[in-house]
Amino acid sequence: MQEKNIIVDDPIYGRTTITEPVLIDVMLSAAMRRLQGVLQHGITGLISVTRATTRYEHSVGVMLLVRRLGGPVAEQIAALLHDVSHTAFSHVIDHVFGAPDSQSYHDEMKEQYVAGTDLPAVLADYGYDWHDFLDETTFPLLEQPAPALCADRLDYFLRDSPDLGLATAGDVAFALSHLVVHDGRIVVDNLEAARWLGYIYIAADEASWANFWEVGLYELTAGAIRRGLAVGAITLEDIWSTDDAAWAKLQAAGDAELQRQLRLISPRTQFVWDAARPDFSVSTKLRTIDPDVLLDGMVRPLSTLDPHFAHHRASYLSSKSGPWPFRVVPPSGSES
Repeated sequence: MQEKNIIVDDPIYGRTTITEPVLIDVMLSAAMRRLQGVLQHGITGLISVTRATTRYEHSVGVMLLVRRLGGPVAEQIAALLHDVSHTAFSHVIDHVFGAPDSQSYHDEMKEQYVAGTDLPAVLADYGYDWHDFLDETTFPLLEQPAPALCADRLDYFLRDSPDLGLATAGDVAFALSHLVVHDGRIVVDNLEAARWLGYIYIAADEASWANFWEVGLYELTAGAIRRGLAVGAITLEDIWSTDDAAWAKLQAAGDAELQRQLRLISPRTQFVWDAARPDFSVSTKLRTIDPDVLLDGMVRPLSTLDPHFAHHRASYLSSKSGPWPFRVVPPSGSES
C-alpha cells in the first residue's frame, strides 16, 4: 500500500498530520465525503444566515479533539463516523418526522445507512467490524449523556461560538488548554474555564441551536420537505444526498403550494410568539452543559461549585421548555 498522509488545517486545533492508513481511508470514503455537502446548521447555513460549516468539518474536528486528548485509533474512527448518517439539511429532518425535541433521526438510522455504504469494506480491510462503531456510548471521550462534556458537544460549541460572536480565538484556546482526561472522561482542571464553558454554551444554544427564529425557519423548511415528499418532488432517497442536490429538486418542482412554502424560507421571514393563533408549535431540543471540574484531586460538577451557574442553567431550561407557538410573518410583498 502506498504511503500517504492527510494534513488537516483546522481553525480550532491547528495543523495536524494524519498518518494512520485506516483514518485516512475512512476520511476519503464516499460516505464521509458526502458530509462535505451536508451543512451543520441545515437550512440556516444553506441560505447564509449561519456559517456554512459542514458535517465533515465537525466530524474531523471531533476526531482531532479525541486525538488531542489521547484517544485510541478506534475512538478516533468512531469520532469520524459519529455523524455519518446525517441526512441533507441535518436536524431539519427531525422536524420533518416530528421529533425536533429529540433530534435523533440520524442515530436511529445509523446502522441501516452505514450498511449500504463503502464503510464496512473500508473498515474490514483493517480488521475492524463496522458494527463496533454504532454505539457511540462505548467511546467515553466521544460521547457522554448530557450535560457532561464530550468531544462531540465540545467541538460543535468551540466551532460555532466564534461565528456567533460569543468567543475569541483566545477564549477557545483558553478552554482547550484546560480540558483533561480523568478516569476516561473529559473534565476541566480550572474553575474559570469551566464557568466560561458552562455560561457561553447556554448563550450559544439561545443564539442559534435553540433560537426562536432559527427553530421557526427549520419548521418552515420541514413543511416544504413534507410537501415535496407528498407530491413526489423529492423522495426519501434524496434526503440521503446533499443539501444542494435536495434543495435544487425542491426548487425545480412545479407544485404551486410547495413553491409558496419555499418562498417563506428566507432571512426576511419573521416569527411572532402567538399562543392565540399560531401557525405551528414546536418543542425543540435544549442544550446545556454542566462541566465536571477537577480540583484538588476531586471531580465535581460546576453546578455544585457555582450556585449562580446552577440557578442560571435551571432558569434557562425552565424558561425555554414546552411547545413554542409560532406565527409566521412573511417577507413584505411575498405571498403568505
